[in-house]
Amino acid sequence: MSDRHISQHFETLAIHAGNTADPLTGAVVPPIYQVSTYKQDGVGGLRGGYEYSRSANPTRTALEENLAALEGGRRGLAFASGLAAEDCLLRTLLSPGDHVVIPNDAYGGTFRLFAKVVARWGVEWSVADTGDPSAVRAAITPKTKAVWVETPSNPLLGITDIAAVAQVARDAGARLVVDNTFATPYLQQPLSLGADVVVHSLTKYMGGHSDVVGGALITKDAELGEELAFHQNAMGAVAGPFDSWLVLRGTKTLSVRMDRHSENATRIADMLTRHARVTSVLYPGLPDHPGHEVAAKQMRAFGGMVSFRVEGGEEAAVEVCNRAEVFTLGESLGGVESLIEHPGRMTHASAAGSALEVPADLVRLSVGLENVDDLLEDLQQALGR
Repeated sequence: MSDRHISQHFETLAIHAGNTADPLTGAVVPPIYQVSTYKQDGVGGLRGGYEYSRSANPTRTALEENLAALEGGRRGLAFASGLAAEDCLLRTLLSPGDHVVIPNDAYGGTFRLFAKVVARWGVEWSVADTGDPSAVRAAITPKTKAVWVETPSNPLLGITDIAAVAQVARDAGARLVVDNTFATPYLQQPLSLGADVVVHSLTKYMGGHSDVVGGALITKDAELGEELAFHQNAMGAVAGPFDSWLVLRGTKTLSVRMDRHSENATRIADMLTRHARVTSVLYPGLPDHPGHEVAAKQMRAFGGMVSFRVEGGEEAAVEVCNRAEVFTLGESLGGVESLIEHPGRMTHASAAGSALEVPADLVRLSVGLENVDDLLEDLQQALGR
């Protein structure tokens, strides 16, 4: 991250960091360098450090500089997906025999990566309620090299005190990894609170338009950034130039989108708390949410994700999802359109039977940018008034 960006406000960084005008034409939007290789000025004479687009590509570089600036980090790296980013991070930080503490609520794909892939490599893991720093401390072993946190978590919207858990990890000589996908750097900046690495699924709010798949890692430690970059190149799951360009377009409007997502979600959560068929509403913006005070301390607003439980069990929850009309039944989140899903049968099916299994009567909403009155009306009819 350039030193000239340090004092600039988020909205300015989102538009300008990494977005240098094209020196040839003056184009204000960085070009899509749809290229695999680059002419060298003699053997080993690289122009701008570019030789092959797996190693580096100017469009991806622009995005990576933008991401680092937005998270307040020194190094950003863009990947082909969020899980590709997570895989690179785990293989950089860990060796066979090491141990990781993972949260008791997390994205099903992340759990699958630990349980079905990393475990076969000889890495051990255990589950803790990361909303309780003492539970994290109790789960740490002499082999623990990393503590993994999602806040807000997916799909139960749990909140972790990042600064408190960062201290626990630091005391144990472990790295703190924070998945900041739900909050985005506009609402929350984990590196400033003591985290070592931030993870993103760029597919979600950062891209913002449900038209790209990508992932990212951001770190404030330059040495760790170099290690991650080495593994990124060695493993090769990099973001392509067009995907990088799409995400870079998305980050420019992140602040205004997150403001609207948060406003709409707050209205919806309030309505759901008063609905007779809803037994529980999970949204950190609600005063009775157990993590509300911590969220208010470390977040600018409370985000666009809302989960709720309905009376009647699993079949009733599935029926609500099927009856929605403005809310689109689909996986993923963070786009301009509102989505509804049943986590137990969809995004978190891989966690069934584990400590991360989600309630069968749970419905998850990704609240979009539509008129909130239309969204409220749709949910009311889906719930049967």
